[in-house]
Amino acid sequence: MRGSYGMDYNLRRSTVNVYNDGCIRSQQRSKPHKLWRSSSLINLVSNSNTSKSTIYESIPISENFNKHASTESLNKLTSEKNNNHFWRLLKLESLFNTWDTIVSIVLVGAKGLPPSPNDGAVHELYCKFRLGSNTLKSKCVPHSQYPEWRERLKLHMSKDNFLRLTLWDKGRQKTFMGSCILDLSTLEKERTHEFWQELDGGYGFIHLSLTMCVVRYVPNLHEDVKTNIEHKPSVLGVNNNCKSVGFLQVKLIRARGLSGKPSAYCTLELDNERLQSHSVRSNSEPIWNKSYLFNVHDITSVFRLEVHDRSITNTLITEFLGQISIPLLNIKNGEMHWYALKCRNNRISARGNCPRILLQMTVVWNPIKATLRLFRPKEVKHIEEPNRWDFPLLFRNLRVFADTFHSMCYMNEIFKSVFEWNSKEISALALLVWVIFCYHLVAWAIPLILLLVFIFLWIYTNGKYLFTDNSANMGMKTENNYESKKNKGLPYKVNEMQELINTVTYVLEIVVSLIERLKNLLTFKVPFLSYVVMTLLSLLSVVLYFVPFNYLLMLFGIYKFIRKYLNPERILNNDILDFISRIPDDRVLKDWKELNVPEPMQ
Repeated sequence: MRGSYGMDYNLRRSTVNVYNDGCIRSQQRSKPHKLWRSSSLINLVSNSNTSKSTIYESIPISENFNKHASTESLNKLTSEKNNNHFWRLLKLESLFNTWDTIVSIVLVGAKGLPPSPNDGAVHELYCKFRLGSNTLKSKCVPHSQYPEWRERLKLHMSKDNFLRLTLWDKGRQKTFMGSCILDLSTLEKERTHEFWQELDGGYGFIHLSLTMCVVRYVPNLHEDVKTNIEHKPSVLGVNNNCKSVGFLQVKLIRARGLSGKPSAYCTLELDNERLQSHSVRSNSEPIWNKSYLFNVHDITSVFRLEVHDRSITNTLITEFLGQISIPLLNIKNGEMHWYALKCRNNRISARGNCPRILLQMTVVWNPIKATLRLFRPKEVKHIEEPNRWDFPLLFRNLRVFADTFHSMCYMNEIFKSVFEWNSKEISALALLVWVIFCYHLVAWAIPLILLLVFIFLWIYTNGKYLFTDNSANMGMKTENNYESKKNKGLPYKVNEMQELINTVTYVLEIVVSLIERLKNLLTFKVPFLSYVVMTLLSLLSVVLYFVPFNYLLMLFGIYKFIRKYLNPERILNNDILDFISRIPDDRVLKDWKELNVPEPMQ
């Protein structure tokens, strides 16, 4: 046994000698990663002539080994581990304590770029953003002079305030297209800045929408950064910005009844302006007490607010807690109001104990500019949600389409009953009103008639006290119908869906056939019918030249009312639709098309 132990000791000592040789070499090269390792290539080559077993290598290191080991190499190894641990802690500390602001960049598009080279390769454009040590790359889009990305990117801003942007062309090789540098210290935080930035060298412009949001509380934050609004904007200040029609001030106060104990934060959005609040850690009743300011470009826009959870478990994907949608015209200025949070479909309440959020909002806008803005193109959102297959939405649209068609058919039957004198009193009154209307009809009275319609509907809508019983009964009937449809099973829904599809198919067939018939009439597919229309239009222009239009409408109405007595045995019809039914559609024309007659075989 002693002999075996001595042999083990000698083997370990020889290994230590190799280790010492390796340490000498490492001192000459002064690199810590050249320390001795049993599996290194140098030691495998140096010990290739000696027969060693893995059993001896796996023997634990004893005190004798420590006596023969190099003290300097062990100190270097220990210092290396300490340095690695120190740098890891420093990196974590810098990750959590050096940034407090998120820079949200919406890369919309570009213009004025040079055309792509004709080398037969597929060329794509992408942008790179760099802020401090953070670098992000946008998606690739086909190369054109007016590309569009419509992508949102987020970077963390610490001490470096310079945002560097570079544009690249990706083909057979990467080609530099231009760059620019933005000084973020000159831009106001908690506001959205939209601009066209020129690339260096005049190679084009980049369309950016940039927002800096303070999302964490930092004790060393500069005092000159003020996100709270101390004064209300005035109507006179609205005219400073020619594009905006007003301002919206939102004070985010607190929330209650959220699900669990989230680290809640809010995103506030109005058109293309999107801001983000700081997160309140582990609290079902967070308090933000912070104000935000938005530019109003369209007074009919909708303000949207979403509440999310940012916790350790939701680092990559934040959890949705609720949302609200508030039209600007429904906001009561200066009033603190609790809004119930809804789920994503905006129909039912979100999860939690009656989740709600307290807001105080004020809208200041110029009525004249807002009215003129209504007749201009609506602002297009930079980033829109893609269209998804929504079966309930399809079912709802089909039902509305079918109900509208049935309502039109019902109105047609009412007009028929009036013209056929089913109720003599109502028909006589309708004829008298029509004659008086046509006799006194002038051009300026047409807008007045439409105004009277709006006034009547306004009185009917606001005078609910006159129709309290009827409205209550209608509400009860609607609720009962909804509950009865809701309680039906799957067979009922399938049958209802089949009926709706049949109705919509029938209506679409009628509309498409009518469009094709009018097209064939204008393109002289049946020349005789086109000539008839041309003749009638010529005669009508001559009649309108000599007879006033009022009298023609009066005669047309009298004819519609008395034709039952002129021909009591007639079939109910519509003259114009009867004429259109004679015009073939494309399907009928294909049926009429003649085939070539083949020559007989001899």
